[in-house]
Amino acid sequence: MTYDVAIVGTGPDPDDPDTDGFAMGYRHASAYDRLDDCRLAACVDIVRPNAEAFAEAWDLGENAVYEDVGQMLKEVRPDVVSVTVPPSVHADVVLQCAESDSVEAIHCEKPMAKTWDDAKRMVAACEEAGVRLTFNHQRRFGRPFREAKRLLDDGAIGSLERVEIGGPNLYDFGTHLFDLCGYYTDQSPPEWVLCGVDYGEENVQFGAHNENNAIAQWGHENGVVGIASTGDYGVVPAQMCLVGDDGLIDICTEDGPPLRYRSGSTSGWKTVDTGRDGTHGPTDSLPQVAARKVAARLPFVSEDRFRTPTYIERAIEEVVTTLVEDRPSELSAENALQSTELIFGAWESARRRERVIFPLDADGNALEEMVESNELLASGDA
Repeated sequence: MTYDVAIVGTGPDPDDPDTDGFAMGYRHASAYDRLDDCRLAACVDIVRPNAEAFAEAWDLGENAVYEDVGQMLKEVRPDVVSVTVPPSVHADVVLQCAESDSVEAIHCEKPMAKTWDDAKRMVAACEEAGVRLTFNHQRRFGRPFREAKRLLDDGAIGSLERVEIGGPNLYDFGTHLFDLCGYYTDQSPPEWVLCGVDYGEENVQFGAHNENNAIAQWGHENGVVGIASTGDYGVVPAQMCLVGDDGLIDICTEDGPPLRYRSGSTSGWKTVDTGRDGTHGPTDSLPQVAARKVAARLPFVSEDRFRTPTYIERAIEEVVTTLVEDRPSELSAENALQSTELIFGAWESARRRERVIFPLDADGNALEEMVESNELLASGDA
């Protein structure tokens, strides 16, 4: 069987990405294009020139260009839809796709949604419709992160006691790290979170507010404790540290290797080989469209000959494989809900100035609501 795939969200310029978008539609398209059982069938963007440029890049033809999701669903009837619009629009698009009688699977960009209620509504709608919903937490498929899980499962640092994460923010960047916390704790549900945030300067990415700095602590059902430190004053020495009762694993240190560990059986740090894979992806990849065009001129030579598959390509291959084999994906909506509840719960804790117990009983976005009510004043607003 060949799956017809539609991409919703095709801007901006893939050669000039910025904080309004990183041309994720092109990156998703590359992932499907390299799979024998997928065919790019349509693209949608409210800015028609964006969709036309995308269609030209992927040789889709003028009839594959749409400005309206509903019209595309009705006329193309895709099997799979990738949603690569900003987070505030995720729920609207996913709900439309879930209502379609042709869509079997939806793969959505991260973060899940702009509010906790929207995140839950998307999952509930897809469950009711029998549509597979996954989210693009693609770092799970990078060797630094996979090898860290192998070390952990092999007992290299004893029993896991604490996960520590550090990065620019809890939401846009942090969603990957919180997802990995679920990965390393075998999806043990979070039970509570306590957090404080600072929003001294406006910080909007992809249409959503992010704090400038945060300190958060939380607990998982299996007893593992989590700590997050974000912003310029972060205290975690790597993007992730896994602390066991006999050592620790550092993943993606700023000035060190992508993966290292030490324990009672090592003399100091031991570097783990992750090949060409780094924090965000392999270091040897040509631009996706360029590699595809080079491969097209050389019969019988795979695009992958010229580049190592990106983490997004590996993630979407896993999503399609699990669809074919009718088994759960690592990127399931259920897993994404765990990490997303931690993010919105952390912001809610900052608003209440107390620990929040899960399940989260606030459906909105506490950070955005505090900013809009001037409870958190950006510089110059006082």
